[in-house]
Amino acid sequence: MKNVELITTAILLSWVAVVILLERVIPYRKGLPFFREGFWTDLVLYTLVQSFFLKIVIFDYVILPLDQHFEFSKLQFVTGWPVWVQVAFFVITHDFYIYWFHRFQHASPLFWRTHEAHHSGKQVDWLAGSRSHAVEILINQTIEFAPIILLGADPVVVPIKACIDAVWGIWIHANIDVRSGRLQYVINGPEMHLWHHADHKEVFHANFSTKFAFWDWLFGTAYLPGHKPLKWGLYYDFPKDYFLQHVFSVKRFDEAQLLARSPALRRYYRLLPASWQRLRGLGRRPQAAPTAPVAENTATGVPV
Repeated sequence: MKNVELITTAILLSWVAVVILLERVIPYRKGLPFFREGFWTDLVLYTLVQSFFLKIVIFDYVILPLDQHFEFSKLQFVTGWPVWVQVAFFVITHDFYIYWFHRFQHASPLFWRTHEAHHSGKQVDWLAGSRSHAVEILINQTIEFAPIILLGADPVVVPIKACIDAVWGIWIHANIDVRSGRLQYVINGPEMHLWHHADHKEVFHANFSTKFAFWDWLFGTAYLPGHKPLKWGLYYDFPKDYFLQHVFSVKRFDEAQLLARSPALRRYYRLLPASWQRLRGLGRRPQAAPTAPVAENTATGVPV
C-alpha cells in the first residue's frame, strides 16, 4: 500500500511537470501567466489545505462510521475481482454519476451555489480544476470513495482512483492547444472542457463530462465548435478570497463595497498579497486593496 501511494504521487508530480511544460510550449490561450490571478488561493487553500481537511472528514467521520455501523465491507462484494477490474468499475460508474450531478448543478439554482466557484476563474490552467466549493467536494468524494470501501475493494484502489482523478482533472483544465480528433468522442480533453469554462451562454448547459466525453455525445450535451472561446469565467462579479467565496454561496454581496465599509477586511486583503509574494520570493511590495466601489455586482441570482 505504501509503495502504491509513493508511485501514484510520483506519477502525479511528473504529470504536473509535463503539463506545465506543454502549457508553455503549445498554449491554448497565449500570454496566460504562470502565476495568474488566484494561483496561490487555488494551490494553497484549495489544493493543499482544503483537500487535507476534507480528506479527514470524508474518510474518518463519514465513511468509517458508516462501515462500522453497517459493516458492508465485510460482505466483500467486489473483493474477488482483479484490481484492474475494480479500478475500471469505480472509474466508469463514478464518472457516470459525476456527469449527471454536474449537469444537475448547472440546472439547480441551489446547487449552482456549490459549483460557481469552480467556474469563477477567468484564467483557466492546469491548477484551475482544484477550485471547488467544500460542499461540492464533500458530496462528490464521499460518493466516490464510500462505495470503494463499503463494497470491500482492495485498499490500493483508493490511491489509484485518486491519482487517475487528479491526472485527468489537470489534463482537461490545462491551457494546452491539443486536437484529439475522433478520440474526443470517447476521451475528454481540454478542447471540450475549456469551452465548458467559457463565459458563453451556449455552453452553460454543455460539456459536463469529466473523463469520458461520450456521456455528452450520448445525452446530447456536447458542444465543440471550430473556434476558441473569447472569454472565461462567470458573467457576474465573484469574490477573489477563498473564505468570501464560500460566504458568497450563502449570501450575495458586493466585494468592493464590503471592502469600502470594513477596515478589518481591507487589512486582511493587504496581508494576503504580501504573504503570497513572500512565498514566491519575488520581493515586491504588496498592493493595497481597493477601497472604492467598482461597478455594481450583477450577481443577484444565478444563471438560468
